[in-house]
Amino acid sequence: MPAPARTSDTATSVAQAHTAAVRSKVADIARFLQDNLGQRLTARIAGISDPKQVGRWATGAATPRPTAEARLRDAIQIFNLIQQAESVYIARAWMIGMNPQLEDTAPIQCIADGRARDAMVAARAYVNNAVSDQQPATTSEGADQDHCSTDTPAVTARSH
Repeated sequence: MPAPARTSDTATSVAQAHTAAVRSKVADIARFLQDNLGQRLTARIAGISDPKQVGRWATGAATPRPTAEARLRDAIQIFNLIQQAESVYIARAWMIGMNPQLEDTAPIQCIADGRARDAMVAARAYVNNAVSDQQPATTSEGADQDHCSTDTPAVTARSH
């Protein structure tokens, strides 16, 4: 039965994204988000006005307040979930683009507004659709076509 396998795969991806978000140091999370979304967008997610503060968090020179840290952890968890199903580039586009499931609000804005749960629900729905769309297609020449890879490793914070 293919559907239960997809649900299981999604559940595994959700658990892996959560584990990575919980176990990562906040400096590593800030660095990853800064590298992939930029300082301004990461600052917006965290609810701060000074984008340079993100750089200080990323180097460990400062620590975010608990609410900002929670938003960063929410963002990396959601980013990881999308990236596992697609790619780092699609995860970035998904995070910054309008989302019809979020009333055309970008997921990063939802996280910044304290609606991370809504963004996670939308991410799970996207992943469920992405996984079901990745069934191998057959052509008259066989299965030689390129398909999105589902074995992309989870985005994890880098250690320097």
